[in-house]
Amino acid sequence: MDDVFEIMSTTRSMRRLKPDPVPDELIQKILHAGLGAANGGNTQKWRFMVVKDPAIKQAVQVWYKKAFDEVVGPRYASSAPPPGITGDKYKRQHGAVEYLTDHFHEAPVWIVACLEDGPNPNRSAGASVYPAVQNMLLAIRALGLGSTLTTRHLQFAKETEAALGLPPGVHSYAILPVGYPMGKFGPTGRGKMSDFVFGDKYGEVWAPLAGA
Repeated sequence: MDDVFEIMSTTRSMRRLKPDPVPDELIQKILHAGLGAANGGNTQKWRFMVVKDPAIKQAVQVWYKKAFDEVVGPRYASSAPPPGITGDKYKRQHGAVEYLTDHFHEAPVWIVACLEDGPNPNRSAGASVYPAVQNMLLAIRALGLGSTLTTRHLQFAKETEAALGLPPGVHSYAILPVGYPMGKFGPTGRGKMSDFVFGDKYGEVWAPLAGA
């Protein structure tokens, strides 16, 4: 697939992944796409860990599940469906999130997006790593693989970053579990553009979208 707009419109989170190995040459293509992204001042302080070691993944999984049990699971159970999502689809999404929780460590490859951001990163720090993450998600989709951007491990950042072996002054910003998807790609579920896009004044619908 090479139509970038089609790729963007069908790059939905794929949380059910097969444990089958992913060839290193495909991971290299994904990383190459990430390294082509913009970053602050072209300082390239990003770092990407390719994690396959089961022991490392299982050590992070413990905290990942704890975050689900204490934070994410209860939030899903008490939240209304977001815009563009029916109640049934939201339940299926919750089921997929729970599946990933239990099988996170079984994804054959993790790409851990990190940044050399010092001891006190500020609000803008993610701008130097998230464009690369999105490039990689699009590349993953184009290659017929599945993934999802997850930051849940940051609920227990100290513990999970220790499990990942990150040195002082380096922090993780996302983990991309990568594998062949069990499900099918399809359009992303979103609300109407007019619900989210304002013109000049916050809260006022951008004129071309009025009535849409």
